[in-house]
Amino acid sequence: MNKEGSGLSFDDPTPWLIPFLLSLPGFGVSRYWQLRHNNLPLERLLTQPLGSLQRFFPAACRSMFNEFYRYREQSPCWRTFVERHLPLVDTGVDVITHEDIRYPEMLMATDQPPPVLYVQGAVEALSMPQIAFVGSRHATPNGRENARQFARYLASVGLGVTSGLAQGIDASAHLGALEGHGVTLAVMGTGIDRIYPARHRTMAQDIVAGGGALITEFAPGTAPHSGNFPRRNRIISGLSLGVVVVEAALKSGSLITARYALEQNREVFAIPGSIHNPLSRGCHRLIREGATLVETAEDIARELRGWALSVPMVDIGTTAVEGAEPESQADRLSDASPQEQALLKAVGFDVCNLDELGARVALSTPELLATLMQLELRGLIAQEGGNIVRLG
Repeated sequence: MNKEGSGLSFDDPTPWLIPFLLSLPGFGVSRYWQLRHNNLPLERLLTQPLGSLQRFFPAACRSMFNEFYRYREQSPCWRTFVERHLPLVDTGVDVITHEDIRYPEMLMATDQPPPVLYVQGAVEALSMPQIAFVGSRHATPNGRENARQFARYLASVGLGVTSGLAQGIDASAHLGALEGHGVTLAVMGTGIDRIYPARHRTMAQDIVAGGGALITEFAPGTAPHSGNFPRRNRIISGLSLGVVVVEAALKSGSLITARYALEQNREVFAIPGSIHNPLSRGCHRLIREGATLVETAEDIARELRGWALSVPMVDIGTTAVEGAEPESQADRLSDASPQEQALLKAVGFDVCNLDELGARVALSTPELLATLMQLELRGLIAQEGGNIVRLG
């Protein structure tokens, strides 16, 4: 629903019944679908005997619904709903219900899909072929780089990149898609007017400006709450052809998303990592349980070849994306000194600390620190929290 585009107003509650009902306390998605599975058309909701409707409304909101039933647009709960929603309509936010032809078919095919979506940006992007990225908020530098490069490549071949706007893997995937001049979609666990985390406000603006969209099922003003994010995750997977798990602990929201994906008959891709990295264990468990092991973005594009554009498949390390031409590791090592190359080899592919590295090479501490700085400036390693990790 867009006020300017459709001529809708709040004078008539009927077109707004779905988001209004879901704004009532205690009346959630399950209650809504229970109501609809009883074959009750919404346009007849306010003409049914009130007594016949009571069983669908929990005690927390029954008196509010009764008040709305009797007084319609004069009821206080309706006025509160209008106060929260009117600013969004005036600023171009689309409110899309499952009865709208623009509602994405992939999501509609899932069990109890969200009856209403609030969308800021390109509504048509919701129906494009998408690949979801999930992973730890506290990802390693290598994990963030993998997410960025995989997303950049997949966006460049025409797949939408969908994630949750969180720190870590989510943010890296959104950034990579933007670098690939592709479309990225951010599914939020808050109201459309509450960017979380706040530091990603500029990223959210870039997502919309780049032809993507911000999406949520939560009513305006909804603050971040731990219970919101598992619900958000089913939308991330439901919009997508498959889910890429980059880094995930054994108990994490990323594995919840992977389970949703399997229940929704979506592909699950997992990037393996070091056996010493706790954030690799979730990915390794998924692989043992049947997820597709992927080492390059080409692996995913090959699986989704029918949805990706027909372009040469090349490794992400050498992918040339218009406006962004990353150097390969070989390029960055071409003029490195023998000492730098030896130290990089000593770092290996597992996370290590300074003491461990010092025991592997015959360098004084000042030489070791200076050489590490040169490798970091070349983009070959990253140092974080006292640990050193090699970048792909």
